[in-house]
Amino acid sequence: MNLSVPRILVLNAGYEPLGLTSVKRAIILVQSQAALTVIESQHFLRTPSSRVPVPSVIRITRMIRRPPGRLSPSRRNVLKRDGYTCQYCGLKSAHLTIDHVLPRSRGGRDTWENLVAACHKCNVRKGDRTPSEAKMPLLRQPKQPGYLSWITFEIRQIPAEWRQFLPLKQTSRVYAD
Repeated sequence: MNLSVPRILVLNAGYEPLGLTSVKRAIILVQSQAALTVIESQHFLRTPSSRVPVPSVIRITRMIRRPPGRLSPSRRNVLKRDGYTCQYCGLKSAHLTIDHVLPRSRGGRDTWENLVAACHKCNVRKGDRTPSEAKMPLLRQPKQPGYLSWITFEIRQIPAEWRQFLPLKQTSRVYAD
């Protein structure tokens, strides 16, 4: 089993979702008794002397105070939110730029509502104009992603056993509140 591929859902002591972790980190937390297995997966990690069950969901044994989910609108986070897709032409690529919907020269700020992923060609074409001035409508209106949807963004399919802990909307997970 590749340790970097499967992800484990991590819950706070009160069963609130905190995030995802790797198989290796989850097993270390469980074996050090810093976490308990809530739901086991069907997988095992094989060592020369034993088989270690791989958890699907773990719960941290002590309460962790987490401030309300405030993600910074960094380049990486904006690209992730937009699914590595140009918000003007729909091109999917790992080599995108960040565009200010309202250009900085006109008072545009670095906020979730003003930053979108754009391919180099569209970013140059739009230039120092707004999308309406450049006649380049956005595919989606940008907004700050919700915290719970952000946790599972990289997961293509949410495992059924996680759904009881993640009250997500079935629509676009990244743009859900």
